[in-house]
Amino acid sequence: MSTDIGVKYTPQHVTRLPLSHEQLALELYTNAIKFVRIQWVDLINNVRSRVLPLSHFYKLLDTARPGIAVAKIVFGLVFIQASPGFNSVGEYLYVVDMSSFRRCPYAPGHAVVFGFFQEKVPVPLPTGPSFAVPLCPRTNLLRLVEYAAKDLGVQFLVGIETEFILLKSTNPIIAVNNHGWSNSPALASGTTEAKVLEEIADALLEAGIELQMYHSEAAPGQYEVITGPLSPLEAADALVQTRETIFNIASKHGLRATLAPRLSLYNGASGAHTHISVHGTQRGTSSSEFLNPLESCFLAGLLSHLPAVIAFTMPLPASYTRMMDGIWTGGTWACWGVDNREASVRLCNATSPSSRNFEIKSVDGTSSPYLSLTAILAAGIIGIRNTQELTSKNCDGPKAAAEMTDAERAAMGITKRLPLNIEEARRYLLQDDVLKDLLGPESVEVFVRVNEVGFPSLITIKTRDRDRLQTLGKAMEPQDGETDYGVMGRLIENY
Repeated sequence: MSTDIGVKYTPQHVTRLPLSHEQLALELYTNAIKFVRIQWVDLINNVRSRVLPLSHFYKLLDTARPGIAVAKIVFGLVFIQASPGFNSVGEYLYVVDMSSFRRCPYAPGHAVVFGFFQEKVPVPLPTGPSFAVPLCPRTNLLRLVEYAAKDLGVQFLVGIETEFILLKSTNPIIAVNNHGWSNSPALASGTTEAKVLEEIADALLEAGIELQMYHSEAAPGQYEVITGPLSPLEAADALVQTRETIFNIASKHGLRATLAPRLSLYNGASGAHTHISVHGTQRGTSSSEFLNPLESCFLAGLLSHLPAVIAFTMPLPASYTRMMDGIWTGGTWACWGVDNREASVRLCNATSPSSRNFEIKSVDGTSSPYLSLTAILAAGIIGIRNTQELTSKNCDGPKAAAEMTDAERAAMGITKRLPLNIEEARRYLLQDDVLKDLLGPESVEVFVRVNEVGFPSLITIKTRDRDRLQTLGKAMEPQDGETDYGVMGRLIENY
């Protein structure tokens, strides 16, 4: 029997072509679209949008650069407050990218499109005038992907596991059920949660997003939706739509869906495990029987820069209540292993070159998909560009990295402890000059500034309340008279 298992995907097979004007008109008419949501994701992973009636959207498409004006403070907003360095002056043009156009089945009559932030007039640069905005996350992800393809001959496919919890109350926090991992009663016929999951599945499929499966997860009321691989920019767009679909359909049924990293000390955590396969021209060498040279270089770069990458993939203090040793969330050491869920990078389908991929576990749903994917891919691209040797060995047990002695870890080439809080992660990022250079120093500096201002007090609950509440994390400092339930509720309401 063959050991080459799994569905085969290639970049050529998943390419999604933009609609022609005729195809767009037919799509809009056939599906009775009345409104178009022009949508973007800011630096704190808030999804923002403007809703245009179809009549005005058509007028917009007839202009030289179809887009809407957005104040330049867009990248400095933390909820309703401005970060240092941002003010009321200036506007960008948010130019729509019609290749991102999809229907919103969760909102009948609506469609969605993403775009690129551009300057209204070109800015003089050493390479010539440019409309590009260095802070635009979609622009930076596309730039990185195009660099990898053009200069290195490398392409990537990305698929995401979205874990979330359905709550019937946010204050107090009450999940819809107490069932666990892949437990059939969690999807019992006639229950609200079963209806919600089926509607989510239908809406994703109708939107053209490949749904591979869904199931219940370990924590009460927790579920997972797995979507198929796409090119990085498409994958990020699809993930935003997946999350919007989950939030909106849950809301329709009177529930709150949350991506909050961890709600209880006694139950599982919610992540956004990111699966990446690497395709292209081989270079370098491989020290592992399970990896080709290109994959080996990518993994070497990723593990080397993972401590800095985590500032983007786990951007809240609450994120670090999920990434702990011994709870199957990837642990706190930069290492890899074949089907090892206690490794920060799990190699999936190791014996199947046609479906082999890396699962990066140190990612949660509070992170912007554009920022996190750009950082992850940049780390791997550095390894490919430098034909970096993989010195870390396959962590194949029986001990996890956290259970090893210092000598055992050294023998395995496991030398980097991951940051244990967001302050450490930001320091690693600011000290990683190679990664900063590829990401763009300005985009890194602004992200850190916004992150510092945005979440200085997302801390663990007060000691005197720990035994009573058993929740982990605060969205903001409590207001006068506000309980810890209320503070945690605000985290849930925002993520």
